[in-house]
Amino acid sequence: MNKILPSNEDYRNWLGELKTRIKQSQIKAAIRVNTELLELYWELGSQIVERQDKAKWGDGLIPQLSKDLMEEFPQMKGFSTTNLHYIRQWYLFYNQDNIIGQQVVDQLEESNQKLHQVGGEISILSKKSILNPDKHESIILQQLVGEFPNIKNDSEIVDKLVSIPWGHNLQIIAKCKTIEEALFYVNKTIENGWSRSMLVHQIELKLYTTQSKSISNFKNTLPAAHSDLVVQTLKDPYIFDFLTLTEKYNERELEDALVENITRFLLELGAGFAYVGRQVPFNVGETDFPIDLLFYHLKLRCYVVIELKTGKFKPEHAGKIGFYLSAADDLLRHPADNPTIGIIICREKNNIVAEYALKNVNQPIGVSEYQLTKAFPENFKGSLPTIEEIEKELKH
Repeated sequence: MNKILPSNEDYRNWLGELKTRIKQSQIKAAIRVNTELLELYWELGSQIVERQDKAKWGDGLIPQLSKDLMEEFPQMKGFSTTNLHYIRQWYLFYNQDNIIGQQVVDQLEESNQKLHQVGGEISILSKKSILNPDKHESIILQQLVGEFPNIKNDSEIVDKLVSIPWGHNLQIIAKCKTIEEALFYVNKTIENGWSRSMLVHQIELKLYTTQSKSISNFKNTLPAAHSDLVVQTLKDPYIFDFLTLTEKYNERELEDALVENITRFLLELGAGFAYVGRQVPFNVGETDFPIDLLFYHLKLRCYVVIELKTGKFKPEHAGKIGFYLSAADDLLRHPADNPTIGIIICREKNNIVAEYALKNVNQPIGVSEYQLTKAFPENFKGSLPTIEEIEKELKH
């Protein structure tokens, strides 16, 4: 029998491919297990809510159910009382509007029955008309229920919820106020493959409220489909909380700090941005015009020019970045690329001024603000007491 040496190149290459395939298989299996488990959780949450309401089993249901399931499935950790409460809360969060609507209908039906019992009459007001309850009240009541979204039966949304880990789902419902906000982070997690810590970080940075809030002319300068994608890449403000600068910093110092923290800067910009360079010179008319920061967006398939301004946005900033966009389209853009877009990131902007500045511009430009952590005063260090001074004070 021939012995295969570990140093054999063909064997090592094949072994490497095999290890990769096994790891991919493990990941796929873990995803399938996660999906199956969360589908069980969703159905379990639905039944807990239904039986607590219709069967009137109340608060005693979950402790008893936890006890019985843990006795039958001792190796499964998901049936603790705490987790069953989380499962119920998860289901309720995404069906809150529908459940509230049904409660309103139940109350109306109950009131109607009481009035009929005493010989009274009732008319139910819909958005369109007032109808005789004897003939049409059940139809109107169902219309009231139908006005609320029922995610329980929306397979597309449920498929998304069960495709991200349970811990991610719990963080989302704990930190989000609305279904719309929660689904925004679910979609972003799927799109970007966020870890739980990255998801929490993005929620704390209020990505939902900052996404797509910048002033731009993209809808007027880009094809509709491409415009929507570009708008979704922008934020307002950008949060540069990883930077600590002195009170009096200039644009070059801000640029230096961002490049030194380029990995975190790219995370703040969002998925798809690839860093090309800084102070990239465009030779126009035998003169070099360096742009602050140049990126290429892999999903948008276009170059992105970013201009940093440490002061207020001024209308002339739009003219300057427009010059860079023209140069980038002529000197860098490949025939298969989309038009270069420009982003002006400034310390402060007046929305009306920005809108007027971009109104008749035929190049795609967006304007957003940025925020830093609280600046560290240059003279702050000198005002702090020394260790010796602190010790001296403590002795008194």
